[in-house]
Amino acid sequence: MKITVCTPTFNEKDNILRLCSEIRETFNKIQCDYEHLIIDNNSNDGTIEILRDICKKDKKIKVIINNKNYGHIKSPFYGLLQTNTDATILMASDFQDPVELIPKYIERWKSGSKIVLGKKKSSKENKIIFSIRSFFYKFLNLISENELTINTTGSGIFDKDVINELRNLKDPYPYFRGLISELGFDASFIEFDQPKRLSGKTKNNFYTLYDIAMLGIVKHSRKPLRFMVLVGFMSSLLCLLTATIYFFYKLIFWNTFSVGVAPIVIGLFLISSIQITLLGLVGEYIGVILLNQKKTPMVVEKERINFN
Repeated sequence: MKITVCTPTFNEKDNILRLCSEIRETFNKIQCDYEHLIIDNNSNDGTIEILRDICKKDKKIKVIINNKNYGHIKSPFYGLLQTNTDATILMASDFQDPVELIPKYIERWKSGSKIVLGKKKSSKENKIIFSIRSFFYKFLNLISENELTINTTGSGIFDKDVINELRNLKDPYPYFRGLISELGFDASFIEFDQPKRLSGKTKNNFYTLYDIAMLGIVKHSRKPLRFMVLVGFMSSLLCLLTATIYFFYKLIFWNTFSVGVAPIVIGLFLISSIQITLLGLVGEYIGVILLNQKKTPMVVEKERINFN
């Protein structure tokens, strides 16, 4: 039995050495064969130099260096697809996925679970962000065709059968959590209290969080499109009803009732705002379709280390 730990990195010079050391110690304690695959998004803070030095001393550590920063969606997924051991553990490099979860993942996987995910019971991150995340995934579950897990980070252990199915999908911009739900494998969960990032700054910002949110919606639900049709129909009825009421009021109170331009302006603003919002949503769907049709590679590698 052999396990791969897959860790995506970008500018993690203060964390990566300690992470490699703790993972090594963990596997030595549980006496399990392993390899550690680190996929780096072309870091520019010295992380790559540290990784080269680590690889010289430890042949169990493999490194893929990407041509550029391919982001937090493509790079981890691509790393998973490069593994070929009995199971793969996905783990962040900032220690917000505690290394102590590894033995628990493996034990649960050995008991028969094809997928074991870490689920946040609580988090020391910003409470507002944590609440927004939780609300979003509850909302996504309401509109999605598949039930998605709430408060998971993506960290967990995935059997080789799961990895093989992911490999067959050929999705250039995957929403990983949604794919895991769509595959239908039985998943179990291990709750943990998420600590703060050990060192460095988070790479998440408003745009990256928005990117994940929109990807989750447009990749795994057609309900927004159907909702748009319903909104358009209801808006048309509302406009027709309003126009009819104003028409009859004017006929009945011809001399005293002044229509003015206010209803026209309000109606135009209402209809325009609805159209802009819905067109933006349609654009997101079209963008995903275009991305899939381009068939560009998910990641272009610059270098591989210790893959002999």
